[in-house]
Order: sequence, then structure tokens, then C-alpha cells
Amino acid sequence: MVVTKGTGLDRLLADPALIPDRPTLLCANYTSVAADLTRGLDGLVAAGIPLVGVLTPEHGYWGAAQAGDSDGDGRDERTGVPLLDTYRLDPPAIAELIRRSAAEQILLDLQDIGTRFYTYMWTMHDVLCAAQDVGIPLIIADRPNPLGPTVQGPGLEESCSSFIGRVDIPLRHGLTIGELGTWFARRRACADLVSVLEARPGADDDPLAPERWVMPSPNIPTPTTAVLYPGLGLIEGTSLSEGRGTTRPFELIGAPWTDARLAAALRERQLPGVEIRKAMLRPMFSKHSGLTLHGVQIHVIDPAALDPLAVGFAVIDAAHRLYPEQPIWREQTDLVPPRPEGHPPFIDLLWGSPALRHGIDAGKDLAQVLADSPPAPSPQEDLR
Repeated sequence: MVVTKGTGLDRLLADPALIPDRPTLLCANYTSVAADLTRGLDGLVAAGIPLVGVLTPEHGYWGAAQAGDSDGDGRDERTGVPLLDTYRLDPPAIAELIRRSAAEQILLDLQDIGTRFYTYMWTMHDVLCAAQDVGIPLIIADRPNPLGPTVQGPGLEESCSSFIGRVDIPLRHGLTIGELGTWFARRRACADLVSVLEARPGADDDPLAPERWVMPSPNIPTPTTAVLYPGLGLIEGTSLSEGRGTTRPFELIGAPWTDARLAAALRERQLPGVEIRKAMLRPMFSKHSGLTLHGVQIHVIDPAALDPLAVGFAVIDAAHRLYPEQPIWREQTDLVPPRPEGHPPFIDLLWGSPALRHGIDAGKDLAQVLADSPPAPSPQEDLR
């Protein structure tokens, strides 16, 4: 019997006949869980899905690896299924993994969080490209986008494409992982290779419900982090600590040179949906590791009123104005795989163009920066 609600995975576990009985590569990590929070991998094996391996993204299968890292290849201890690391592999290398596995289809179940520079969607993009090369179908077990259908932010210039933005799409895209896969396939003229097991949540299901929140990666520990991430994730492109190495990443912000003026300046801006307080933080890893920083904490008071891009912009802009003697832009990063010709500044990769960096340097406001940025396409309209 096909269930009438649940994620795509839940529907498949209730009715394994929804996909062909063929050797299958699963592309997933620990975010692939059923409604009762048991592992999707265990459920699929118990349901008789003939799995020949698991393609894993950034952070590894168990999500223990930090940003810019993974766990390498291995074997799942409970099921014995091989774990095949795709992070930092290009589509031809992933295609070779697929050929060696002798898979005849790929089943993907990853929890995206609705932001262009989150890498799971680009793992899916590269797996789709590889599947097209090999000539086998990709089936996507859909999950809700925790940020909902809201679309916000700029598009992406081709010169700023990277593994945190392969193709032009809004910074906050408003799509589910299944809708993204469908849109990518249409762009690549391979729509016949992609099918989606739709998520059919019940009336009481909330993808941001904290009691069932499975953190999608080590530094998205709470629903609050996820809703702030489209804007506060931009801090990664600066010399400010975005709170990595603390228990509140993307909520705690600071640097060795910031002081009480930062909190005061942000409070003066009266940003909707949040309250700002002066805070101290001591990151245990990443930027400014081991140093005690005088910074701020962003408290989300009204998620419905929150504009995360406005908050992220305000933090960077205030720090730039208050401490002009300090270089604000991060010079280099290992958070994206290198390319032979080199990368633009990391903030340009995150924003999708140099417009944010140039605009803040010139004293422009967010509306002016957005006007100078590449316009975003409308994938939701394309999918209608």
C-alpha cells in the first residue's frame, strides 16, 4: 500500500515497488531517516532494495567531518554496504564510481536547507551529471525545504561558479531537493532520467520542529541556525568568526578587534525579527581558534519577520564601518575544492558576484547591492 503522507523515503519504505528492482546506488548520509528517526539505509536493506553502495557527500556519511572535509571510502558496519566518498570528485570521477559499482539506478535522499551555498544540492547536481554520462536514472526521495518556498537574493555569475554554486539559481531558492533535481535535469536536457518520490507531509509535520530536527551538518545544529544561514553564512567570506567552533555557529559573531560598539551599532539598525546582544565567544577551531572574542549573538525573536540576508549584510557592513583599519574580506579558504585557474574571493562565491564586496566597500546599502547583483532566475516558474 502506498502511504498518503511522509517523505519520499517513508513512502518507499512502505511500498518498495515504487522503484524498479535493480542494483541501486544510494546517495545519502545520516539525514536519510524515516519518520521514526531510524536510518534510511537500514530500512532500505530490510525492504529488499538491492543496494550496491552509498555515495556520500561533504561531512561523510555520519556527518562528523567538519566543513571542507569528509570521511573517505569505507563500509557501513551494520549493513556491510560500501560507502563511496564523492566529496571533491568531479562528475567524470563520480561516473567512474557508478560504473565500478555496476548500479543500474541511483536513489538520492539528502536533506537540503534551501540555500545556494549549501553543498548537498551540488552533490546531487554532480551525481545527476554522472548518471547522465553513464546513462542510468536518478530517483530522488523528496524532503521538505525547511525554509519553505520563499525566494530571495541574487543570482550567480558564471565567473563565480564553484562547488557552492554550480549554476545560476537564487541564493535562497525556495525549492525542495526533488524540485531542484527536476530543474537541473531540464537544464541538462535529461529530464527523462529523473523521477521524484514526492514528500506528502501531514498537517502536523513541520520541517523546523526541534524535537525531530536531524542537524544536516555539524554547523547547522538547530532550526534557528538553518533560518539564519542564508544571510549569516555570508560571514564565512569575511575575517569575522561566524561562530564555527562554538555551540552556536552562525548566531555568535566576532573577531579579535570587535568590541561593544558592534552590538550597539546593530541594535540601532532595528533589524526585523531579531534582537542583538553583546556576547563573548571562544572558538575551539576555525577562524580565531582559542581566542576570546568580544562580539554579538543574533537572537531570532520572530521567524516570520526575519530577513536573513538583511541581518548578514548588516553585520558585515557594520563591522566594515566600525573597524575600517581591519581587512574584512577573507583572503583564502579550503572550504571549496580548488580549480586550476584559482577562485575569486570567497565572499564573491557565496554571494554569486563581486557586487556585495564592492558595494560594502563603497558604502552602499543592501537595496543598492541587490540592484547591482545578477538577477536571479525563477526556477519555481520554470517548474509550473
